[in-house]
Amino acid sequence: MSVTDTHRTIDAVWRIESARLIAGLARMLRDVGLAEELAQDALVVALEQWPQTGVPDNPGAWLMTTAKHRAIDRLRRSKLLERKHEQLMHELEHEQEYARSADEAALDDPFGDDLLRLIFTACHPLLSMEARVALTLRLLGGLTTEEIARAFLVPEPTIAQRIVRAKRSLAKAAVAYEVPRGDELAERLSSVLGVIYLIFNEGYSATAGDDWMRPALCEDALRLGRVLAGLMPREPEVHGLVALMELQASRSRARVDARGEPILLLEQDRALWDRLLIRRGLAALNQAGKLGGVLGPYALQAAIAACHARALTSEETDWPGIAALYATLAQVMPSPIVELNRAVAVGMAGGAAAGLELVDALVGEPSLRRYHLLPAVRGDLLARLGRVDEARREFERAAGLAMNRRERELMHRRAQACGESASPG
Repeated sequence: MSVTDTHRTIDAVWRIESARLIAGLARMLRDVGLAEELAQDALVVALEQWPQTGVPDNPGAWLMTTAKHRAIDRLRRSKLLERKHEQLMHELEHEQEYARSADEAALDDPFGDDLLRLIFTACHPLLSMEARVALTLRLLGGLTTEEIARAFLVPEPTIAQRIVRAKRSLAKAAVAYEVPRGDELAERLSSVLGVIYLIFNEGYSATAGDDWMRPALCEDALRLGRVLAGLMPREPEVHGLVALMELQASRSRARVDARGEPILLLEQDRALWDRLLIRRGLAALNQAGKLGGVLGPYALQAAIAACHARALTSEETDWPGIAALYATLAQVMPSPIVELNRAVAVGMAGGAAAGLELVDALVGEPSLRRYHLLPAVRGDLLARLGRVDEARREFERAAGLAMNRRERELMHRRAQACGESASPG
């Protein structure tokens, strides 16, 4: 195997094993920042040695053993042998005696408690949402700061600072490296789900930049969601989120044309929708329902996505059912954006005039003042009512608010189409 091939293998191994490696070290050291640093040290050693010695039979166990050696060396060099550290030293040294068998057993189990603790730590509400996203992609996604920065169109030093500050904040607050229990679990789980879905959404409909979609982020979020579902199989909202992401991701190939231009939902070629992802999404939604209780926000949104997925053509879409689901969602998770989406469904189920009435009630909503989809939806409804001059102005306003170049160009094209239809002859 060439050096280049070995480096590619190391990169693949790191993507697979890094989260479990960091999680295991963090459990022992109670310091996420130090755990990641030691894991990176082990990666550097692999990059130095494996091109000469070859890739080990169990590379994950090799990395864990190497990182544990580094942890012991670090403690010794730092002379952290006070009484409170002696027990940790002995634990690490004792584990080294059985490192290979213990590590292999641990690394063969992708759904261990260590990983769950790491997820809840990276998504701790103490941190800003931007910091949670960056730290999650770094620790659990195995992404470099450069990759995260590129994905979110943010300067690399900014991402690096977010990650460093996040780890410092966790250490300073002495955040317990554990899975929350009781009443705290619901709040903390909500934070975790929010982080994963934000990552997915940024990949599914990029808020800024030149690309309409960033598939790698969708894949990262889906992987995290699936792992979480395996770790917390009795939590219906976890399955609800996975269902929502699977069903939305199933449309990816149909959402852009050969030039990368957006294709709206009703105009998509549904033959391009991924039936495997749809089946997985419907199965996850079914699992959420089996667990009982009232469906939460993610499961309700997944149920809406399922209505689209079950319709083989846009004409077959159950718009009354979707409108009813949005009405329920508005009760569970009141939000102007939910109301805007409900207006779209009502406009499809009961006519454009009914939808426009709901949209007009949102025009003065402060939180939607800079939201480009409000005028976009209003423009669509006005166009369907034949009020093309008003529709053109709304699409132009939407174009002025859109931060993503592809969306901006789409809104300009729709405005132009309105202008052409309004022209005589």
